[in-house]
Amino acid sequence: MSMPSPDTRADWHARLFPRGIPPLWCPLLTHYSDDGSLDHARITAHLRHLAPHVKGFLIPGSTGDGWEMSDAEIRELLRLASEQTAKLGLHLLIGVLKTQAHDACAVMREFGRELPTGVTEHGASSPPYFTVCPPKGQDLSQETLRDALADILALGFPTALYQLPQVTQNEMSPETVADLAARFPNFILFKDTSGADRVANSGQNFSGVFLVRGAEGGYASWLKSGGGPYDGFLLSTANCFGRELHQVIELLRAGRREEARQLSDRLSAVVKEVFALVTGLPDGNAFANANKAMDHFFAHGPKAASVTPPRLHAGSRLPVEVIRQAGAALEHQGFLPLRGYLE
Repeated sequence: MSMPSPDTRADWHARLFPRGIPPLWCPLLTHYSDDGSLDHARITAHLRHLAPHVKGFLIPGSTGDGWEMSDAEIRELLRLASEQTAKLGLHLLIGVLKTQAHDACAVMREFGRELPTGVTEHGASSPPYFTVCPPKGQDLSQETLRDALADILALGFPTALYQLPQVTQNEMSPETVADLAARFPNFILFKDTSGADRVANSGQNFSGVFLVRGAEGGYASWLKSGGGPYDGFLLSTANCFGRELHQVIELLRAGRREEARQLSDRLSAVVKEVFALVTGLPDGNAFANANKAMDHFFAHGPKAASVTPPRLHAGSRLPVEVIRQAGAALEHQGFLPLRGYLE
């Protein structure tokens, strides 16, 4: 059943984001206890640590093991996330990471009944909003992708579309995105993690859809305030560098581009180094593994190298040497915290 919806995209944005759409979003890491269960206390502590600088969260995303978790784990995580984001006045995008449109629709209907999420300016709940990917398949035509996504958008929920060719094996073309934007005002946000940036650089009219970049590196050059094509970021590294990425955004807004570039370059260097450390690990994905390695230090401070490495969803732990080298990279670029948020 479709839900009543505002008439225009501007109406949707005003309803969901009365103080404006956050320019910085984070696909939150999922932390696990030694027995593999969700570590509620650690997830909550991490969220509270980020809240002063990051106001929007995608849960679960690829970085949060959304493609690996069971439906029961996702429901448990979303109950926790919904409760905590409401307390903190944060925005929650529910990640519906399914490879078929009909499965995504089923999940959205279910969560639409069970999980009223999001906050208004006065603390009241707003409709839940979702992030979905195109159906999986490298040979799918643009018409097939467009029709599948139209079926999802026709449900009427406020929805973000997620360009993730690393998983879906395809890309929405700029024309497909523009067509869906023109037809569905509840299409509120577009995230591109491809690194190719074909949609944002196309010059197409996306009718006010908020464009966020999910690929890492070169942060100061990608926002409109810095001469780029994007309105904001949805970055895995916001799990570790929420404050610094927020600073880049604010520096660009203030016209201090050189300072923004210098900070961006330091961030890009440490991110590149740590992502290289986790290449080839048998479990998890690079986004989750690299950020878990760095978050280990933000949680435990300089002594993190002597603390048991974080557990991955598969049950293994990050190698001790990865943790050690991640700490060295953070220290080299001046990002090693003096104190951990769990201390």
